[in-house]
Amino acid sequence: MNIKPNTRNARPVDDKRSHHVRPQDLPWEKMRFPGCQTKTLLFDPKSGLATVLIKMEPGAALPDHEHVLIEQTYVLEGSLVDKEGPDAGLEVGPGEFVWRPAGSRHEAWCPKGGTMIAMFQVPNKFFEKDGKVTDAGGKDWQSAWGHVLSD
Repeated sequence: MNIKPNTRNARPVDDKRSHHVRPQDLPWEKMRFPGCQTKTLLFDPKSGLATVLIKMEPGAALPDHEHVLIEQTYVLEGSLVDKEGPDAGLEVGPGEFVWRPAGSRHEAWCPKGGTMIAMFQVPNKFFEKDGKVTDAGGKDWQSAWGHVLSD
């Protein structure tokens, strides 16, 4: 996902206070993937831990990517479909939950559009057509996040 924290309210994850987030007050932020937007609810820039609301227009897709650690998604409306990968055709609808193990790889697609909440332990690896491996923001994945797995 394109994780862009609202840095105005950012605090370290180890801050012991409660962190009340009002998603309705946050703007939708466009991702680099057409038709995809996010609202970041939690983001730890040190570890990559993130919880995001994701909205995808009908026909929008998240291209070939790998879930480096466990990813969890709860669909609020619409549906999320595995377009490519070992579970091609799997459709997760409103009120349904899917989690994907570390190392799972697929292309996610919203043929009818959808809104979901997704939780990541570390950002996904996206496999570009030129062979580069990036995060959702387009940064080199190893440079940005490789330290998380080696710590």
